[in-house]
Amino acid sequence: MLPDCLSAEGERRCRQLLAGTTARLRSRPAAAAVLVPLCLVRGVPALLYTLRSRRLVGKHKGEVSFPGGKCDPDDQDVIHTALRETREELGLEVPKEHVWGVLQPVYDRRKATVVPVLANVGPLDLQNLRPNPEEVDEVFELSLAHLLQTQNQGYTHFCQGGHFRYTMPVFLHGPHRVWGLTAVITEFTLKLLAPGIYQPCLAVPEMPRS
Repeated sequence: MLPDCLSAEGERRCRQLLAGTTARLRSRPAAAAVLVPLCLVRGVPALLYTLRSRRLVGKHKGEVSFPGGKCDPDDQDVIHTALRETREELGLEVPKEHVWGVLQPVYDRRKATVVPVLANVGPLDLQNLRPNPEEVDEVFELSLAHLLQTQNQGYTHFCQGGHFRYTMPVFLHGPHRVWGLTAVITEFTLKLLAPGIYQPCLAVPEMPRS
């Protein structure tokens, strides 16, 4: 049975579990931060995703992502970065008090740190969002119920030189395939929101934590 992730009790539990990571990481230097928007769409708990514009420069154009981007020197911390980027990309103002905390960081291929920030953005009508067409081609949601169904979960095993290196999750059968670091962050989020229901099979290489 899907837990009530948006209840006051659920929020308190998540905030408590994230308190240590948040205190340790929110002001630590990072390359980028993303917002993981927990929302209600037509009354159903969901996560909000974006499809990056194909007009962007770089190899990640056209990929599914969470709203976010590079940390600016003027940003107060990674939470400020995630909220600023969400406002710039989607026209969505998320009050700082709606942030539940900082999730475990992930690392790109250059070992640059990307910090996910979990927030409850409340009820959403996607038609009311104003995505920046220079950065976002599409906005869509995937319900937690969809993400937690095993038939919508997959894994890709990566090898190098004939040897297994790591496994990455993939979430299937939505408007777009969720993979890469966005899928890893989704997996971290499901582990937090639905302990005992979501059973991950993730094995990623250890990256430097300094």
